[in-house]
This record gives sequence, structure tokens and C-alpha cells, in this order.
Amino acid sequence: MPTKEEMQKVMDWCEAKKAERKRIYIIERNPFKEDIEWMRRFALIEIDRPTNIASKLSIVYDSTTKTLSQHMNGDWRKIEPDVKIERK
Repeated sequence: MPTKEEMQKVMDWCEAKKAERKRIYIIERNPFKEDIEWMRRFALIEIDRPTNIASKLSIVYDSTTKTLSQHMNGDWRKIEPDVKIERK
């Protein structure tokens, strides 16, 4: 699953696209398919698109809450970073 750094990289890219395009919502091809393993299953990234009309095969970025969501088991769920537990 995602690390905090990978998630931040995706969210920073989404914020840059939003600032560049200046639209209500944006649909872009996923540029992270080759770089980030957990992003391979998403063909598109939808920025600020309501989940009730977003594709269930996309990842959705919400700029108001700064979260990424995916459709899983019939519902949209927030993607959380992995928590690493290190033993000493």
C-alpha cells in the first residue's frame, strides 16, 4: 500500500494541475503508473470531481480535504498511508 511520501507526491501533482488548468474539476491520465506500484490499477486521476459521477476505476483527489479516494466494495474510501512499525 502507499507510503506517506508517495501519496504526497500524487497530491502535489494534483494541486499543480489544478493551479495550471483553473477548472472546477479535471480528469487526467495517471502519470504515476510506472513509478508508483499501488497507482498501476488506476487509469485516470480525477481532481475535485464528485464521487457520485466519478469513474469507479479512477482515483479521486479532493482538494478541499486534501485526500485521495478509491472505489472499493461498493463505496468510496479514503486512501490511508501505511504505518511502519519498527522493532528494536
